[in-house]
Amino acid sequence: MRVRVLQLAMVIVVISWAPLAAGGNSATPPDGFRELIDLHDRSTWRGGATRDPREIAALRGDELASWQRKMQQGLAAHWRVESADGGDEIVSDGHEPYLATSKELGDFELWVDWKINPDGDSGLYLRGVPQVQIWDPWSDVSAKFGAAKGSGGLWNNETHERFPTARADHRPGEWNRMHVTMIGSYVTVELNGQKAVDHVVMENYYDRAIPVFARGPIYLQTHGGETRFRNLFIREIDAEESNRRLAEIEGGDVGFTSLFDGKTLTGWIGATDDYQVVDNAIQCKPGRGGNLLTAEDYGDFILRFEFRLSPGGNNGLAIRTPDPTSDPHLDGIELQILDDTAPQYATLHDYQYHGSAYGLAPAHRGYLRPVGQWNHEQVTVRGDHVEVNLNGFQILDVNLADVREHPPDGLAHPGASRATGRLGFCGHNDPVAFRNIRVKRLGE
Repeated sequence: MRVRVLQLAMVIVVISWAPLAAGGNSATPPDGFRELIDLHDRSTWRGGATRDPREIAALRGDELASWQRKMQQGLAAHWRVESADGGDEIVSDGHEPYLATSKELGDFELWVDWKINPDGDSGLYLRGVPQVQIWDPWSDVSAKFGAAKGSGGLWNNETHERFPTARADHRPGEWNRMHVTMIGSYVTVELNGQKAVDHVVMENYYDRAIPVFARGPIYLQTHGGETRFRNLFIREIDAEESNRRLAEIEGGDVGFTSLFDGKTLTGWIGATDDYQVVDNAIQCKPGRGGNLLTAEDYGDFILRFEFRLSPGGNNGLAIRTPDPTSDPHLDGIELQILDDTAPQYATLHDYQYHGSAYGLAPAHRGYLRPVGQWNHEQVTVRGDHVEVNLNGFQILDVNLADVREHPPDGLAHPGASRATGRLGFCGHNDPVAFRNIRVKRLGE
């Protein structure tokens, strides 16, 4: 089964990855990297296949034991470690299973050296999803699939770009060095010192209705022929760095205006007594609430901000709301801000979870960072179109005209027809915090 390739995202931190000379083996990773896999401890190896990670996670009892046994037996039969050129190489004979990391990863930078034979076909699965393509660009066998375009592309993409922008492969039998960065759903691939993929969204091969998974293992895939890997290193990217880099990926700060000076509530109206400034962030006071709104109205805009949830935290983002005394989810539009993991919210309607247009349209779940970490969110409003991107994943993409006449909560939502209004936060007694709040007006 042929499975497509991937692409990644690099931004604030820039690391120079020199091209790999044929036969060379420079194996000193930059600071902050660790070994991806312990080649000499087979007990840490895991097997993988082209199977939805959600299905694997749902296995229990005998089914789980059978799957694990099959994977371990397959690894023993088809993967081996060899020492050559002063370093260790991990070698596959081309048959499943793939070699998977035991740890699930979120945002990361990955360094992999690989070598294939003529007509070779391989790849890297990111967060358990196929794949960043590796193959022989000179192969007549793979030519009909686009192999001549080179390795590094996100070959399973259907909406976003599948192929690399440049062919940077070395000839079969020679080593290649690949550097992959994944932040949210954005992938950047650098091959032999040349950028092949630049901030391309990786699609979810297993379920194209949702974004790629927020966390998952990395697979070394092989596809019918011997493939060799060496110099496998990983650096996990924390939330603070991801947030900075996502702002750059999304276009930087050109045209944006700050809505918060980091010290006071100047420019805000409404429930100013119910919010406070704590550590350069606007935070709702515990046990207090109400609507804290901008003094100005906004029509079409891009709003970018960071937020931090308290355990069970509940707040909301008001958009196109008339005034602080209004009910944002009816008189305007409220985009939910919520700790989806809290037990007390286990039985909510789908349109009540984080990122949803409250009462109107549900957002995809599973893309919040752990409670206590800062999340990055960008909201784009153009006419009736509302889009929410959370931590680099598009979790809501709705046309209000399609839902406001027959909303799923059964209530009247006159605010869903408004063309302008105030922005702000809808406090519900929890110390949810906001910072780096910036807006860019559109169409003016």
